[in-house]
Amino acid sequence: MAEARTEGGGGDMRQRRRWSWLVGAFIAVFLAGVVASGNAPKFSLFGRLSENCGCPNARKYTGMVEDCCCDYETVDTLNSEVLHPILQELVKTPFFRYFKVKLWCDCPYWPDDGMCRLRDCSVCECPDNEFPETFKGSFQRLSREDLICQEGRPQAAVDRTLDTKAFRGWKEIDNPWTYDDETDNAEMTYVNLQLNPERYTGYSGPSARRIWDAVYNDNIKDLPSDSFQERKVLYKLVSGLHSSISVHIAAEYLLDEATNLWGQNLELLYDRVLRYPERVRNLYFTFLFVLRAVTKAADYLEQAEYDTGNAADDLKTQSLVKQLVFNPKLQAACPLPFDEGKLWKGQNGPNLKHEIQKQFRNISSIMDCVGCEKCRLWGKLQILGLGTALKILFSVDGDDRVDQPLQLQRNEVIALLNLLNRLSESVQWVKEMGPAAEKIVEGHRSSASVGTSSL
Repeated sequence: MAEARTEGGGGDMRQRRRWSWLVGAFIAVFLAGVVASGNAPKFSLFGRLSENCGCPNARKYTGMVEDCCCDYETVDTLNSEVLHPILQELVKTPFFRYFKVKLWCDCPYWPDDGMCRLRDCSVCECPDNEFPETFKGSFQRLSREDLICQEGRPQAAVDRTLDTKAFRGWKEIDNPWTYDDETDNAEMTYVNLQLNPERYTGYSGPSARRIWDAVYNDNIKDLPSDSFQERKVLYKLVSGLHSSISVHIAAEYLLDEATNLWGQNLELLYDRVLRYPERVRNLYFTFLFVLRAVTKAADYLEQAEYDTGNAADDLKTQSLVKQLVFNPKLQAACPLPFDEGKLWKGQNGPNLKHEIQKQFRNISSIMDCVGCEKCRLWGKLQILGLGTALKILFSVDGDDRVDQPLQLQRNEVIALLNLLNRLSESVQWVKEMGPAAEKIVEGHRSSASVGTSSL
């Protein structure tokens, strides 16, 4: 008995030593890895181990988009397979290609400190004698070769030749959420959005910073204290739009002005958007918010007249709109992108909505202070698109208690669908270019680390 216990005790001792050796080896390997990396491991935005610039808890975007009714994986799949292809075709149609806008406006808040000096900031308005007489009367397609006033690049040209006959069945009414008086046709001009893409213009510095400071500090931060949820939504909408604009600047960046070389600036994409997880989350939020407005207005958009005088183009436009708003994959996977019914609750709801509506109108008026024509064009279009989404979701009740029937003007629909396309492109580019942007930044850091250690 004693001998048996002695043999059994020796076996237990050997087993404990074996486990101690294994645990010690594991700890040694782990510590060696930490020392070699110079830091404890952090999860990057796209799931790899990386520096995270102050956001150690950020992980690959997964699960539900905050305050929305759809998850990141579904958004990426629907956008890539359904929404992005349809929207890319839709914004190229004649109806959605032309936007009516006031480009020359006085800033109501501070004196103009000079326009952006880069030629890519400008929107070139061509003299009337450069267009065929027949084009002035009714809508026809104008080829890029017919545009003379281009400053050497078609992207700067403006087409302002459409008249009121080209768009029938739309009423000119003001949007209660936006500042622009779109009924003042005397000061409006038509802009071909396809020839004036949203991209880098060189507009930066104090003037650009003053615009965003006025938007955030003067019109969001100072909202009433009892408006936490509503203020949060407004902030996320503006932040998401800001992120989308930054993505487009990085996606189409002037790499070399001397040779007119354009391309992707992935470091800028990372520095302005990807390194701040909140900005990416707000981009997805804004995308789903605007998508909800489009789907809520599905019946109205289906029945609207997309008449430009070209039957084939108009039928294509109407078909694409129906494919978008009644898409079975979208309805099955994400039937309610955002639930607007949870806002404006309580006795103070109407007053609160009026206050936030006033703040957003102020934001829209700030777009007249943008010191760059192209930036002003896209700023005004996208703010009008966002204001149209707010109008659809909050100025018309979803049930029988209607504040007023939904009524959109042509320019609002054009702005709304072009904004949705801008957001769709940004979501797509973040998904596709994000890993490459992080890889480049990590490569620079690794090189810098090697250089420092060799000194």
